[in-house]
This record gives sequence, C-alpha cells and structure tokens, in this order.
Amino acid sequence: MTLPLAGYRRALAYITPYWPRLVLILLAGVIATAFGLAQPYISKLLIDDALLKRDLHMLIAVSIAMVAVTVIGFVLNIFSSYQYVRVSASILFDMRLALYRHLQTLSPRFWASRQLGDVVSRINNDIAEVQRVSADSLLSVLSNVVFLIGSAAIMASLSPRLFLLSVAAVPVSVWALRHYQSRLAERVRAVRERSADIGSFLLETLLGVRLVVASHAEVREAERFRQRNQGFIDALMRMQLTSFLSGAVPGTVLTLATAAIFLYGGKLVIDGALTTGSLVAIMAYHMRLLAPVQNLMSLYTNLVSGGVSLGRVFELFDTKPEIAERPKTIPLTIVRGALEFDRVSFRHGTDVILDALSFHIEPGTICAILGPSGAGKSTIADLLVRFYDPEAGAIRLDGIDLRDLSLANLRQNIVLVDQSPYLFRASVRENISYARPGSSGEQVAEAARAAAVHDRIAALPGGYDTIIAERGQTLSAGERQRVAIARALLTNPRVLILDEPTSALDEANEKTIADTLVRIAEGRTVVVITHRSSLAQIAHQTILLEGNK
Repeated sequence: MTLPLAGYRRALAYITPYWPRLVLILLAGVIATAFGLAQPYISKLLIDDALLKRDLHMLIAVSIAMVAVTVIGFVLNIFSSYQYVRVSASILFDMRLALYRHLQTLSPRFWASRQLGDVVSRINNDIAEVQRVSADSLLSVLSNVVFLIGSAAIMASLSPRLFLLSVAAVPVSVWALRHYQSRLAERVRAVRERSADIGSFLLETLLGVRLVVASHAEVREAERFRQRNQGFIDALMRMQLTSFLSGAVPGTVLTLATAAIFLYGGKLVIDGALTTGSLVAIMAYHMRLLAPVQNLMSLYTNLVSGGVSLGRVFELFDTKPEIAERPKTIPLTIVRGALEFDRVSFRHGTDVILDALSFHIEPGTICAILGPSGAGKSTIADLLVRFYDPEAGAIRLDGIDLRDLSLANLRQNIVLVDQSPYLFRASVRENISYARPGSSGEQVAEAARAAAVHDRIAALPGGYDTIIAERGQTLSAGERQRVAIARALLTNPRVLILDEPTSALDEANEKTIADTLVRIAEGRTVVVITHRSSLAQIAHQTILLEGNK
C-alpha cells in the first residue's frame, strides 16, 4: 500500500498563509541542527589536540566552544519547536473551522445518513491526530535530513571505510520498515472507525438515557458498550503490534552495525591508521546517525496515521452541499409574504413525497396545511427554508423563485419553528436572542410576551437568566415550543412556519398556542403545519394533503 499523500497535498492550501513564519522556523531549526553537528567534532579536537597533546589553551578554547554550541543550539531548538507547535495548531484550527462551516451547509439528508459520533470523531479526533503528527514529527524532517547528510559527510572525511560500514545496514532497515508498514494504514483506519463507533454509541444511548432506564435495559446497553470497546481494543492492539514491528526490527538491524564499528574501528586505532579522537567522533556520529534514521522511519508511521486521518476529514469536505447559491441573486428588500408552489415534486430516495403540488398563499394570512403522517407536510417546511430544493417545479416568494435569493436573505424573511425545537444549554435570554444576539432585554421580553411565555419565564428562579438544561429539559414541551416561537418572532420574519406546534400539548395549551398565532399573524404570513384539524379553525386558508397511497 502506498503512503496516502493526497490528503497532505490538499492540506497545503491551509499551510500557504503561514509560509513566512514557517520559513523563519525552519531556518532556525537548520541552524540549531548545524550547531548539534559540531559537538562530536569538538570532542575529537578535545581528545587529539587538547588532551593527548597536553595543551591547556586548546582545552580552554574547546570547552568554551562546547558550551557556546550547546547553549545556542538549545535556544534555537526551543524557539523553533515552540513556534512550530503554535503555527501548526493555527493551521489545524483553520482546517477544523473550515470543516465546521462546510458541515453547516449540508442538508438534513446528509445528517440522516450519518452517525453523529462518526462526524464528531472526524472533526475532533482525526484533526487532533493530524495536529499530533504535525507537531511531533514534521518539524523533525528537515533537521533529521540535515543532520543525516552532515553526519555522513563528516564521517566520510574522517574514515571512509567506517562510514561505509556504518551505513551498510540502512537499506536492510528500510526494506524491513516497508515490509511491516505496508498494512499499517489499514490498521490505523480500523482503529479510527472503532473509535467512531464508540462515540456514536455513547451519544445515542446517553441522549436516550430515559428510555434505557425506563426499559430496564441498562445491563444490555452496558454489554453492547463492552463489545464495542473490545472491538476498539482489538483493532488498537493489531495496530500497535504492526507499528512496533515496523520500528523494532529496523532499529535492531541498525544497532548491530554499532558492534561492527567498535571492532573494526578499534583495530584501526591499534594499527595506527586512525586517531583515538577520530574513532570517538565517528562513534558519536554513528550513534547520532541511528537517531535521525529511526526518526525518519517513525515519521513514515506517523505520516501513514496522519494521512488516514486526513483522508477521513477530506471525505467530509468532498460531500457536496445539496443547496448552493446561484452566482447572481436577486436582492429582496420589501417582502409582502406571498407564497406559491408551482407543480413542485420531491422524493426521498425512491419514495415520492410531493408530486406536482401547486397552491398559493396570500400575504398576511394564516394557512393551515393538514394531512396524515408521511403526506409531505414537514417536507413543505424544509423546502420553504431551502433545506432541500424541489426536483421539479418552483417555489416563489412574492413571485421570485427561492433559488434566485441568497440564503441569508431568504432565511431572514422565512423562519421555521420545528416540531421539536432545539434549545441550547444557556440562559433563556440567550436562547430567545440566538438569531439576534444584540437584542435588548426589553426586545427579548416583548417577543416572549407575544409568544405567551413571559409569565412562565418570569416565574423561573433566575427569570430570563435561568440556565436551561441541555435540550431544554428545564421547560415543558409547551414552554419549549413557545420559547422557540419567541426566538422566531424576535427576528420579525415576514413568513413564519410552524411545524406541528401543538403536537405535544394538551387542549388548554393548544388553545394558548392558537390564540398566540392569531395575535402574531398580524402583518405576516403564517404557515401552520399540523395533523390537528382544530388549528384549521383560526386559518384563513386550509390545504389538505392526502398523502401517497
């Protein structure tokens, strides 16, 4: 299997903006490596020119040079490593942000076909793995290559025969590396997938913990969790074994060369063909020669791991948004709120949901869309805010095809309140003002009054500053619905779509919502999607969907 380099080539687009800083960092790294190369040669001077010749002045000079080289190299290494980690973290954040923004453009069809845990694993764990590789390995490429070339050149100048003996084992080590790492990418991908399985399982069962407990399924779910965790451990151990063999076998081969250099180099010193200082320097370079070779071998392992992670990330990038803005859009300034479906057809897979549907809604009216489950009521809502586009026909706002409007302009004027509205773990005020974060307290309260939820919020312990539990569990279903309506009203849309606003309410709360709708409908078009015929009584127009037989 070849090294997955395609992901790294694509990642260059995120590196380019930082190239001036990277050049400075790499230059500092090269200089630090050059100082490191000088240390073994200084040891040769120490032995041959200072100690063996009993030259005190040379001893002092060599000692000063050793200290200076060590300190300067240390400072440069600290600078280059610190700055590189900082730059690499910025690059990977840019990638993570770009992926997050891309995911926001994908349609509900994508999210319905994907496990949330897998997506979270890719945007979090896989990009974190790429950052680990870049921070721990990529900076070492240049320094290891420079050190390898410099060491080889100095060793060859001191003793060509010992140099050849030192590097003789390198080809064998590289062959062993390739042999064991040919399957490493497959092992790494298996670990990533098993990890994503665990994340998806935890998200699913923790979000549904009430059902798990109510069904007395705790032991069963714990066993399922154990099975998934065991699958992850098995995949991890297979990857670790392959990774260990890919490093240990080549390292062992390289280490055997050390013994040979001791024997042959010692004989050359005894025969007078090599000075003691030269042998010490060659041994120092040889011992350091092993490190960059092994580091470069380990880098291959890391590159494979990072390449797999990059591949999983770019798989998400390659998912094309179903909804895209046209190059030229029509600015919409004054909106009346007239809606028209003109022979609109839509399907999910092979299931026909809407077939040549046509109707017209006058501006400033309440329209109730009724029909059985599966008739396409919620699909109409999704089409109106362009979560999807129709496969045939057109949807118009004030006579303009929705596809000719910018998404920002469209969703500013047409707002959807879902059947199960989402509330963040934040204050009531922050949840209501989510679409308009700069709203004043009075504007938030006014929207809450219009949605008939102000009194309930005021009765909470912290009022509008009360923190709502995750997914809105602090509030009842009806209160969550009215908070969502208040959030929509705060944006003052010209068209308000309510998808099953009373599905979880009793008759008293349903009447409250109905009264609220009458009050907020003034000056805007309201589309109420429901299966309850009682809401049709407040509507100026009723559309009945029969569903597909």
